Order: sequence, then structure tokens, then C-alpha cells
Amino acid sequence: MEKNSSIIHVILTGGVGSRLWPLSRKSQPKQYLEIFENKSLFEMTVERNNHLADKVMVVGNVDNHHLSGKVMDKTKTSYLNIVEATPRNTAAAIAFAAFAADSEDILIITPSDHIIDKMDDYNIAIQDAILKAKEGYIVTFGIIPTKPETGYGYIESKGDNVISFREKPNETTAKEFIARGNFLWNSGMFCFKAGVLLDELKQFQPDVYEKSKQVWDQSKEGLLDLNLSMKIPSISIDYAVMERSKKIKVVPASFSWSDLGSFESVYEYLVSKGHPIDANGNMVIGCDSHTTFLGLKNTIFVHTETANLILQKENSQDVKDVYSSLEKQNSDLLN
Repeated sequence: MEKNSSIIHVILTGGVGSRLWPLSRKSQPKQYLEIFENKSLFEMTVERNNHLADKVMVVGNVDNHHLSGKVMDKTKTSYLNIVEATPRNTAAAIAFAAFAADSEDILIITPSDHIIDKMDDYNIAIQDAILKAKEGYIVTFGIIPTKPETGYGYIESKGDNVISFREKPNETTAKEFIARGNFLWNSGMFCFKAGVLLDELKQFQPDVYEKSKQVWDQSKEGLLDLNLSMKIPSISIDYAVMERSKKIKVVPASFSWSDLGSFESVYEYLVSKGHPIDANGNMVIGCDSHTTFLGLKNTIFVHTETANLILQKENSQDVKDVYSSLEKQNSDLLN
């Protein structure tokens, strides 16, 4: 008799959100900031999926797993804790979750720092993906785009078949993608049977498979060894499996989605929730004292105790360069 498989929600919590500095720091990455109606993106991710899954796994790292733990306590969610000693990109993170599951279990992989609205559409997309996963497919979620966005990768599709994966485009290419009408934003969300994913990883990236398995087999209560982990190649799941496997399907989804990867997307989200802006579109984040903008348009003033950032909304993607230069100086302002 076949044993019942579980549906497991796997939350990936790596990443610092360097484009949201100074709000996002190593000690308080963007997914834990309670700036979204007094909830964090992480908490919203847990709640959004709690009715869909039988079990929850959280793949985090030594620096942030205590922050995840606080959220899981707050939401009274029991979970399996997988703690990476060092970040090794998404192929390894997802492999650990698959090793921790039974091969017939269906895993729904979601990042912890995305905003999703239109929950009816979301639930339909998830159910569609689960059905395809039961048939042995690895499912990726492609978001029907609302504008020529240069901050996301794209999936070229025909129905639920993937024609190609494309890197983040420039403005001209993004407009071309939108005009062609069969390009979707690559959401970084996946659904598959644990065993199917591991078989494909073993075939296409055996080094990641073998070294991740060694680390997992040596793990103690979900804590992974640093020296063994350093040997795992740092490769994304897109490169390791998605762009190579013949078992990929895409669910074109019409739920509203943003990875909130930049202040521009945070700005748009906050405006949609009634966060104040002045007549020229200027916004203050993180500061209660009265602030006036003179002769400025679409400026975002981000205030924290130790650092301020003043930027033109259109320059949001450049914040990562500020982060990088502070990193080179080994600055305390990143902690």
C-alpha cells in the first residue's frame, strides 16, 4: 500500500536584500522588517501558505535562523529547521529540503521576501502546480507581467511548456518581451516531488547532489557542518536544473506579485496601502518627524538610526552599488 505523501511548504530565507539598505541589514534582512502593516514579509509568507501545506520547513542560515524562529513562534507554526552554516545558493538549499522529505512528498518552494495579493488566483495556481507535480513534473510559477520590468528574469512559454529561461533584460529587450506576449516573470517559486527534483539534480549537477547529500547525512538536528558545506558548488537551482531538465512545466499565474527587491517596488506597494506621499510623489520611510521636500520629485527618504539614504525612485537598482562599496570598506553600517 502506498504511503500518503505530504505537501510541504519550504521557505527559503537566505539573502540580505542589499538593494534595500539601510533598512535591510545583515542583522535584520528585509524579510524580517515589520514595515508591512506591522507584519514582516516572512510572516506573511507563512500565513499565506498555512492552509495549503501539511508541514513547513525553513531553510535559513546561522545568522538569521533565530529571527525565523521568532516568526514561527509568533504564528504558532511547527516546522523543521534546516540551518546552513554558509550560504551555497538555491540548488543546495532546495536539495537539503528534498533530502529532509520523503521522495513522494510534494514541496512548494517559496522565498520569504515576496509580496503576493489576489489570494484566490494564488490558490488556483498552487493547486494547478500540485496536480502537475503529482504527475512527475517540476513546476515553476511564471507571473503574467504588468510592465516591462528589468529587475526580473523571464520565462518564454507556450501554454504550460517552457521554451527558454532569460536573464534580467535591458529596457529595450524587456519591452520586446512584453510585446511578444508569451513571456512571464520568473518568480523563483517551484513545486515538485522531492524525489523527482533530486533525480534531476543528480543527473545534471552530480557534484551539488553528492556534496549536499554528504552534508545532509552528517547534519545534527538540521544544523549543517561548515567545512563540508564549503565544498558544495554555489549554483542556482535555475542553472542546475530548471534550464536543463525536460520535466519542467510553468503555471502562468495572474496573482499580483513583487519580490520587493528595490525601493521602487517598496514605494509602489506602500502607496497601494495608503502610505503618505506629497504632491510631487516624495515619500518618507522609517521617520516620524516632519519632513518637507522642496523642488524634488519622486524622492524617497529612508531613515534609520545609523544611516540615511536619499534617492530618486528611478535609481533604486543602484542601491546595491552603495552596499557593495560599504562591503569593501568592511563597514559596520551593513550589520
